[in-house]
Amino acid sequence: MSDTASMRSSTLLLFVPLLFLAGCATPASQAASARESAPPRAWQSPLLLDHPLAGRIWDVSQGRWVDESSMRAELAKARLVLLGEQHDNPDHHLLQASLVRELTGNGRHPALAFEMLGVEQQPVVDEALAREPGNPDAIAKAVDWAKSGWPDWALYRPIFVAGLERGLPIVAANFPRAQGKALAMQGLPALAPELVTRLGLDTPLPEEAARALRAELFAAHCGYMPEEHLESMMYVQRARDAQMAERLLASDKGDGAILITGSGHARTDRGVPARLATLSPGTEVRSVAFMEVLAGKQEPQDYTDRFGTGRLPFNYVWFTPAAQREDPCAKLRERMKKAAPPVQTQGG
Repeated sequence: MSDTASMRSSTLLLFVPLLFLAGCATPASQAASARESAPPRAWQSPLLLDHPLAGRIWDVSQGRWVDESSMRAELAKARLVLLGEQHDNPDHHLLQASLVRELTGNGRHPALAFEMLGVEQQPVVDEALAREPGNPDAIAKAVDWAKSGWPDWALYRPIFVAGLERGLPIVAANFPRAQGKALAMQGLPALAPELVTRLGLDTPLPEEAARALRAELFAAHCGYMPEEHLESMMYVQRARDAQMAERLLASDKGDGAILITGSGHARTDRGVPARLATLSPGTEVRSVAFMEVLAGKQEPQDYTDRFGTGRLPFNYVWFTPAAQREDPCAKLRERMKKAAPPVQTQGG
């Protein structure tokens, strides 16, 4: 490998771990209702608690606000439900846990699938629950969650508790981590041709979706992602979408499935729902995005710019206060400085 190629590979390795962490016009009457107070709730996130959208649920297709019971009734009709979070927001996980309970309280037992668990971890998850049925902490220990790169186990524990209390199968849904890293480093040649075809990676995304995904990945990596690596990173994102779609369908034993995932994978335009539409046309799929409110943005359409398509690509958006967090790009900037080769000066 040349020095230049080696440096590029080393640079890309800085970004690979981040892969595993990472509409409609509003009628005037609905805009007015957006300024009404949301139902009282004990939020865990400390920022923008008094924002007028915090706690409100927007029905994207209908272009109107709905209450929790109305949304739950619609979600209960779906075969597959995706609950898209911001990974480090505690309220998102508590709302996910609440919906898991609400959607399974009538005796229905859908599979409960997690982006946070790679398919290669399914055997150890099963073994842990066989040894200690109903103990969520046995799962955390079995998969070594503390070293996984995901946010603290305490944030996700309520969802696992809810699932195990309801007796739901716990499904590891994500693309294998080792294969994901290889795909990010080498592109499609890292995968067997039959796997590339099975995951649909040999079919290009529509241009609008590809452009939005490229911009999203570039922004998610703080503007440091080398242009030549964006394509391979896009393949990783798509492979994860495809793998999770496959796992949802395979784990549906008659009562459907619920997926806990990042909101990017819950997008209806190019995420897991889009892949499900290809694999199983006609299957009822519903996607909920839990979205942090932003200062100065008080209408649902104010949040469309981040998606690059001029619309909210979900069935429902549940707005929440924002979590307190450090600048995610600060540490990356430090890592990039350390990884940068020394500047060669004349005579040096």
